[in-house]
Amino acid sequence: MTEVAPFTEHLVKATAEEQRLRRELAAVYRLVVHFRMTDLIFTHISVRLPGPEHHFLINPYGLLFEEITASNLVKIDLSGHPVEENPHPVNPAGFVIHSAIHAARPDAQCVLHTHTKAGCAIAAQEHGLLPINQISMEFYGRLGYHDYEGVALNLAEQQRLVADLGDHPAIILRNHGLLTVGETPAQAFLRMYYLDKACEIQTTATAAGTELITQDPDICELTARQLTGDDDSSDHQDDQGYDLAWAALLRLVERIAPDYKH
Repeated sequence: MTEVAPFTEHLVKATAEEQRLRRELAAVYRLVVHFRMTDLIFTHISVRLPGPEHHFLINPYGLLFEEITASNLVKIDLSGHPVEENPHPVNPAGFVIHSAIHAARPDAQCVLHTHTKAGCAIAAQEHGLLPINQISMEFYGRLGYHDYEGVALNLAEQQRLVADLGDHPAIILRNHGLLTVGETPAQAFLRMYYLDKACEIQTTATAAGTELITQDPDICELTARQLTGDDDSSDHQDDQGYDLAWAALLRLVERIAPDYKH
């Protein structure tokens, strides 16, 4: 791999909060590599920075995800223009999709988009994601769908994309791929990890060619509430699983790609 020098000035000048977000976002990029969810240089993960300026960080166009570090992330505004010097451009499709969601959803601090094989396979199926497994039930009634309109280069698509996402944590972009949002990079990544795994399970199950076992809608809804922390009817609740999983993932990144934080 050709070495890409970090643009360290950005990290040095950043506030403590921006430094933290840069490192968390860079960690997510490396995790997406590790779990084989990349598409060379052509998908995006962005995070909104605090403050009234509506600035956010996104990947430098042209770098593989394994080359992304905290300091070489590009800071842009809602118009897609860099707000500080950076030698790398921004993917225009990334700007169209991500800026629309950041502008419309205050809770969408992080937006993660992928073109995985399983995700694209389910995005090509008319019925979409089926609640045939506990993992997929996390998204029961909580998943939007957006019809394909070509490569996301037209600003007119933004309003329809945002409307189709609604208040859901994730959306399937038909004939395109998957997208998740989160209040943190950790939340957006874990949602994507399990959404993609749900798609993998479905493609494997349907390939067997046998009848699928389905559950009663009430069971699907209960499971969704249990997995998203919205259930108060069960005898026990797991309110720390995602935090523990994210801490474990950060330890993984430290082992496999310690340069992510520079």
